[in-house]
Amino acid sequence: MTATLRPWRDDDADAVAEACADPVIARYLPFLPQPYTRDDALAFFRNKPGDPAIVDAETDRVLGAIGSTPRGDGIAEVGYWVAPWARRQGVASAALEQFSGRLFEQGLRRVYLVTALTNGASQRVAVAGGYTREGIARGSARTADGTWADMVVWARTAGDPPGRSARALPDLAGGELTDGVITLRALTEDDGPSTYELRSHPDVSGRSVVGTPIDPAVVTRQCAESVSKWIAGLRAEMTIRDAADGTYLGEIALYHSEPLLREAMIGYSLAPGARGKGHAARAARLVTDWGFEIGMARMIAGTATDNIASQRVLEAAGYHREGLQRSRLPGPDGTRIDNLQFAKLRPAAT
Repeated sequence: MTATLRPWRDDDADAVAEACADPVIARYLPFLPQPYTRDDALAFFRNKPGDPAIVDAETDRVLGAIGSTPRGDGIAEVGYWVAPWARRQGVASAALEQFSGRLFEQGLRRVYLVTALTNGASQRVAVAGGYTREGIARGSARTADGTWADMVVWARTAGDPPGRSARALPDLAGGELTDGVITLRALTEDDGPSTYELRSHPDVSGRSVVGTPIDPAVVTRQCAESVSKWIAGLRAEMTIRDAADGTYLGEIALYHSEPLLREAMIGYSLAPGARGKGHAARAARLVTDWGFEIGMARMIAGTATDNIASQRVLEAAGYHREGLQRSRLPGPDGTRIDNLQFAKLRPAAT
């Protein structure tokens, strides 16, 4: 499928109405009329005459929409949506590249777009379109219930080189890491209940450096927003699952702690019923090897001095104890506790 841009026609209205009934579009464009009708589509064509349709170059079928809004001298904000029948085929990325080129040809010096923290698909489109992540615009978008949400800001300037933007932490090839016994997959919103249950165990929350929220809605939101941190190159959070049946066993993450030094840290937790079976060591090995594959020179991890089980996990995963860091970790009631640091170095090339 090859996406191209052309002006809207009245006979596109039924396809637009069908696409805009999709719950994903309704979620991320909450102020579209619902139900969205043919008349709403025709009104959209009249109100935004300069914004093109995204269509299949061979069949002329409507695949989505893209457009811009002036935001000052030489600046425009871009927005887009893709119909359910055209997703995961590079449609939005191709359209964004074409449309951004048009805007620069018209003399614009900066174009930007904003994406929801939970909208990983749209953030990947921005990366593919050569947009650079600039940061979080806090409380910048009103939601359907009247509250305000944070948004990720992405931008391109007229002088930026062509091609994709760089990512420090790529997506998992094939969507997972596995050794045949366990499987690691990216943390998602659907993992909220299992993750909350795991983090609610006292022996998990008591070992957590960042603390554990007691509100399941907060944990679910954190799971949903995890994709944004991954694409930003901050950390890659994954669930640990039984490779045979997909049972949730725990969680593990790679924290991109020292990008300039090509160093990352791992952290993990297992559900009580999954312990004592070697799953944590397997997960640590998988994440560590992946870290080396994507360019890390050194992987580290730390444990409290009394956490013998975690120390054995790291040793089984090939980590070596480097030393004691006094009072490095926050402890209960404002205290500080010592950290035993472990490290594993990238194998030398053969």
